[in-house]
Amino acid sequence: MIFKTIIKDIRAIYRNDPAARNIEFVLYPGFHAIMIHRLIHPMYKIGIPFIPRLISQVSRFLTGVEIHPGAKIGSGLFIDHGAGIVVGETAELGENCVVFHNVTFGGTGRHIGKRHPTVGSNVVIGTGAIILGPLTIGNNVKIGANTFLYMVDIPDNCTVVGTPGYITRLNGMSVNIRPSTTSVPIENTV
Repeated sequence: MIFKTIIKDIRAIYRNDPAARNIEFVLYPGFHAIMIHRLIHPMYKIGIPFIPRLISQVSRFLTGVEIHPGAKIGSGLFIDHGAGIVVGETAELGENCVVFHNVTFGGTGRHIGKRHPTVGSNVVIGTGAIILGPLTIGNNVKIGANTFLYMVDIPDNCTVVGTPGYITRLNGMSVNIRPSTTSVPIENTV
């Protein structure tokens, strides 16, 4: 199982980085961080104390990528340039996601339990994006560089940009939707 996941992670590098040649993937700090996370996540899940956190901090020091051992990460994740990425404890990333440097999947400090974002599959997240709180990002979403999302759900098949983030494309059509933190479900606003 883990071997198939690692193969998908390696394929993601070649699929998303035109500069990748031969076995260069072994030099990518994002790949190192993902592999270390894949090894320590099962330890964290079964309740081994301290060791997974210690290893994740060593990984952070070596790679510049901080992934909490509790985060759930789907196969095929590609972290480009790695530096400055933070993935919180209850964050979930779907399959075949692309994450550029300086992206934060953080909490707000006001939640207990699920505190970090849930990201669907086939999502591209641009440099410097900040995604905070237990929000949900759908599948096939593109999040622009330096976009700020705070406590707003984002539907499938859209492009989000800006601070605060707003939807500029939805299902292939140009739109201008400002998601709200109100209790209205996202399906009713689009």
